[in-house]
Amino acid sequence: MTIKYVFLVSRQAKIRLVKWYTTLSQKEKAKTMKEVSQLVLARKPKQCNFIEHRDTKVVYRKYASLYFVAGIGLDDNELLTLEIIHRYVEVLDRFFGN
Repeated sequence: MTIKYVFLVSRQAKIRLVKWYTTLSQKEKAKTMKEVSQLVLARKPKQCNFIEHRDTKVVYRKYASLYFVAGIGLDDNELLTLEIIHRYVEVLDRFFGN
């Protein structure tokens, strides 16, 4: 399983947290974050949580007013990535006591 990036974005398109697991230039990272954020925020609630963007699959899930977004390889399992996002949210929830 190859996770290329993970970031949290608000409904107002503000990036709240970013972690990259691949090496890209700052310009390319900014471009990718902007494009993916726009794609995710433009989708309707009833649409699928998976998008193909360039050479990655984008998997996202909305919790409250934040979107948790992960970019994975094209041959990786989307459902496993959704489970990883859910576990991450549970850990954050326990740590911060909400």
